[in-house]
Amino acid sequence: MKYFVFLLIYVNCLSQVNMRKDELPTNLNKLMKVYPNLILSYNKNIIVFRDKSTMIYDDLKDKTDYERLENPDIEDQFNYTYVLGKINDAGRYRNEEFFKKIYGNSKSEVEKKLIEIVWCPKLVNQKIRVTTVNGIDKIVKKISAELDQHPEYQKYITNIGGIFNWRTISGTNRLSMHSFGMTIDINTKHSDYWQWSCNCKNENAKIIYKNKIPLEIVKIFEKYGFIWGGNWKHFDTMHFEYRPEFFVNF
Repeated sequence: MKYFVFLLIYVNCLSQVNMRKDELPTNLNKLMKVYPNLILSYNKNIIVFRDKSTMIYDDLKDKTDYERLENPDIEDQFNYTYVLGKINDAGRYRNEEFFKKIYGNSKSEVEKKLIEIVWCPKLVNQKIRVTTVNGIDKIVKKISAELDQHPEYQKYITNIGGIFNWRTISGTNRLSMHSFGMTIDINTKHSDYWQWSCNCKNENAKIIYKNKIPLEIVKIFEKYGFIWGGNWKHFDTMHFEYRPEFFVNF
């Protein structure tokens, strides 16, 4: 009898802490699918991570686009849907603390999880450092191998502009996603960036969209869970960022 009572209490506690999958917010479900072993539970708008730290999922504030950029919650990260050719800022809102949970809370923590690989051995043969978290190094090797079969794209994929670099985004106090070793900038010589276009750092400036990157390159990256900065209103056409949550459909 005592064992039965204990079992009932235990099951009830689990139901309070670990909600059923179909009771979770859809976008949180996506994050849990692509970043396994990160989130322990969710209850009453609070995410509990494996290290037992917590984070609010939705701060319930009405925000402008700029406010989402500067101070996004987890829910804000999905404000736009990412679809190639549908120009918006999908993926540009990032909760910095959330990504630190995935990749590391400091430069030294991230560096411990990096590995050196050779990018496009035949066409480029450039050494780069990539995070091993969630097997991203293996994913980048697959992208590299596929691009290595396309000599017609060589000028775009040579002289990689950046992989790991713990720094802030130009003109901001926001941490660049390059800080986590899961973002690739291809050849800047054949790329376009919104700040170069307007010669400014004003988010509200009038921007004329530009792009020279072949969309076939973009589709190869997307196939492996990377979004493209050239799909943003504030375009960054050299930029590819591992955000597989934008490709999950339920």
